[in-house]
Amino acid sequence: MNTPVSTDKDLWVSWDEYHRLIERLALQVYESGWKFDQVLCLARGGVRPGDVFSRIFDVPLAILSTSSYREEAGTKQGDLDISKYMTMTKGPLSGRVLLVDDLADSGVTLRKVSQHLTENYPQVTEVKSAVIWVKGTSSIRPDYFLDDLPHNPWIHQPFEEYDGLRPHQLAAWLKKFEK
Repeated sequence: MNTPVSTDKDLWVSWDEYHRLIERLALQVYESGWKFDQVLCLARGGVRPGDVFSRIFDVPLAILSTSSYREEAGTKQGDLDISKYMTMTKGPLSGRVLLVDDLADSGVTLRKVSQHLTENYPQVTEVKSAVIWVKGTSSIRPDYFLDDLPHNPWIHQPFEEYDGLRPHQLAAWLKKFEK
């Protein structure tokens, strides 16, 4: 399926491009020389990049759920909710942590989660952040990012096609891929 042409208002990203962006971001972090002990990804947007980072750098992955895009069918930012619990497989969150998300929109999520880690996880010694995109509206600059988007476009990520897909529609959905 062809990806629409991007404009100042809409940035369209294909699956292939999305994966290359994650890999380029991982390379940027690697080339910085900063070593980290764990990846903490923010669900939902940071899960795929976090998984790739965890695999490439061979470090444990932790997942923290946050949510702010609930209003107007997920297109308007509301108050930030940070999950009380974090999912991880290896001990407590500690040491140097790379906080991974897909984008910094307002910057509130990265700022508040960094503050949450500082206040609630004394074993964490350093936190740096990595995102693919930073919008012009962001109040913070992540430590690592690929694309600066001063026009604040809506980013159409490839997995958004699942947002409107429901289980009863799967059979028809899959037929479009049959040859």
